[in-house]
Amino acid sequence: MGRGIAVVFAYAGHPVKVVDFKARSDDDFNKLEADASGEIRGVLTSLAAFGMFDATQIDTILARVSIVREQDAKEAFSSATVIFEGVPEVLDLKREALARASELAGPSPIIASTTSTILVDDISSAVAHPERFLNAHWLNPAYLVPLVEMSPGKLTDPAVTARLKAMLEGIGKVPVVCAAKPGYIVPRIQSLAMNEAARMVEEGVASAEDLDKAIKYGFGFRFAVLGMLEFIDWGGGDILFYASRYLTKALDDPRYASPDIIERNMAEGHIGLKTKRGFLNYEGMDVDAYRAERLKAFVAMLRHFDLVKPPVV
Repeated sequence: MGRGIAVVFAYAGHPVKVVDFKARSDDDFNKLEADASGEIRGVLTSLAAFGMFDATQIDTILARVSIVREQDAKEAFSSATVIFEGVPEVLDLKREALARASELAGPSPIIASTTSTILVDDISSAVAHPERFLNAHWLNPAYLVPLVEMSPGKLTDPAVTARLKAMLEGIGKVPVVCAAKPGYIVPRIQSLAMNEAARMVEEGVASAEDLDKAIKYGFGFRFAVLGMLEFIDWGGGDILFYASRYLTKALDDPRYASPDIIERNMAEGHIGLKTKRGFLNYEGMDVDAYRAERLKAFVAMLRHFDLVKPPVV
């Protein structure tokens, strides 16, 4: 993850220092340095081959990345604007690394853990000046996936959250802010969806191949254009409510039941586009223009999958 984040910032023009936090012999560090630089060069070479930029620029981008050994960490940290911690997902290891990094860095740099599992408030006490600390969960591969889930804690200064969000937007990422709850946003939703897909194979509902086709060309196709709550509004929260009631009864399983917010929205008449209010507010919006824009994006997705066919005339 650290190397992927290094690619993102170097690509956006920033100098990056990847700090090795283990004491190593000269030979071991040289091997690590060569491996890290080689991996970053390999990623950049692939991105250039995919047409993202001219391959002649690889050396310029790579030159912005330095691999720093443990004994030089203080200089690297103290001069940083933001420090991303990316040690293994072990609480004690993270607390130890964050405590040392924050001490070496001094009070100025923002510090963010890239943890995918540990809540910010469970590790913030290890950080000197915890008001500058929060979680920033990148999704692999970090150099391609736009989303970064930011999770500030009880002690995080809102100005720090705003600064990091602006910084991420400035390098082309799409940051979102979520509460310090297990699973953030994407992992919590995708764990349910992935387990359900596996369960359907187990139940013989469809083959793995057909399930993945259904996800790719139906489920994923729609949600690449419409957000999940936007999609509820598009079709109508009432449809979800009644479909959920049917599935709960037909499959005899409460996990398909709608949450209370769906029923409250129905009672208040906030069921989506048709009432101009749902999870999102469509009042004052040119709904026809909005629909046309989304449909145009669906057509672009069809082109991506090479599924646009000429009409039969």
